[in-house]
Amino acid sequence: MSNLSRRKFLITAAGTTAGAIWLSACGGTKEAAAPTPAPAGGGADAPEVPGVTLGFIALTDAAPLIIAKEKGFFAKHGMPDVKVMKQTSWAVTRDNLELGGGGGGIDGAHILTPMPLMLAAGKITKSQQPLPMATLARLNTQGQGISVSKDFLANKLTIDNKAGLADAVASTAKTGRKFKAAVTFPGGTHDLWMRYWLSANGIDPNKDADLVVVPPPQMVANMQTGTMDTFCVGEPWNQRLVNKKLGYTAAVTGELWKFHPEKSFSMRADWVEKNPKATQALLKAVLEAQMWCEDPANLDELCEITSKDKYFKASVADIKPRLAGNFDYGDGRVVTDSPYRMRFWSENASFPFKSHDQWFVVEDMRWGYLPASTDIDALVNQVNRADLWKEAAKAIGQEKAIPASDSRGKETFFDGVVFDPENPKAYLDALKIKAMS
Repeated sequence: MSNLSRRKFLITAAGTTAGAIWLSACGGTKEAAAPTPAPAGGGADAPEVPGVTLGFIALTDAAPLIIAKEKGFFAKHGMPDVKVMKQTSWAVTRDNLELGGGGGGIDGAHILTPMPLMLAAGKITKSQQPLPMATLARLNTQGQGISVSKDFLANKLTIDNKAGLADAVASTAKTGRKFKAAVTFPGGTHDLWMRYWLSANGIDPNKDADLVVVPPPQMVANMQTGTMDTFCVGEPWNQRLVNKKLGYTAAVTGELWKFHPEKSFSMRADWVEKNPKATQALLKAVLEAQMWCEDPANLDELCEITSKDKYFKASVADIKPRLAGNFDYGDGRVVTDSPYRMRFWSENASFPFKSHDQWFVVEDMRWGYLPASTDIDALVNQVNRADLWKEAAKAIGQEKAIPASDSRGKETFFDGVVFDPENPKAYLDALKIKAMS
């Protein structure tokens, strides 16, 4: 197991206009459809409970849960008492899921996609016992960033500048320390994006770098104090770093893997089993909120709602540009209508492809967060509830949004490496830098 989960890191106090055509910027053909009106839950189909407590982290991709609450989608489907509660870190999200609603915690959350898989495997729970989880939907694709300190502007770091990255790592080593890279949770998406970026560019993240854990909202403050060289996190924190002129975005994660899965909407499996109608109500509300979030007509309102202190506590200037697909990398590169902007609904962003969960399991095996003996398909099939997503999509008139397969097929990364979900072992065996347990 990597030392990442055992390291301590200094945590300091956290101290544009949208494009006219937002959806078409991706070059895709699927547009966000308007939510289908439906009556509030009642009668035989009424949810078993009127509410539940869900957690979220202050990241743009939490928007569907926040909007489902603020715009009345939960209430519309018979669950007016849903609470959406801010969590201070992914570790706190994990702990509160383990407690459950009955123990003063939460029963579901906006969560890093690999976390429910690791919880179900019993690898990150405090009790070291499996916590069965159910991933009901993907909340978004893309929309994260790898940022670096302004001290490395001369290195011109990008998704694939191997020479520049090698020089940055070497120059840091000359000062008597390793290149310090911050991520948000061991084995989570940001950890895996950082590790993939480093290793694909010839840097061993376990030997040549020092990976540390920092909660998302505290990334910029820690960069400001000079206690890290690079970080990987979701928005709006990469944009804030640029706005404060403290660093620049080396790459947005869509460059690493186009339309990659990111956060999920997951619940404790025991809650889902006990409350099947309420689960469907939540899912329908979240799917409709995802469609609302991707409608460019709602962008300004989305930013105003989420900017509030109880949600992101960030300015609209931090939130809006990259949601609109307008990227100022902070190093002279400026891109408008980027194909790498965050998606909530289009391009099947909401559907929880099992092939994507397979990749996360394989990558967590690669870095020792899951044992090399892990039964990939068994774990994915236990956690992934694409069947419930399909049921909810049909119920809200979105049957056409259901993909033909639970697999999105082969995936190609920026370095030309291909992941074939039909043969994950071949992918794993071909990787040159890894730390299997």
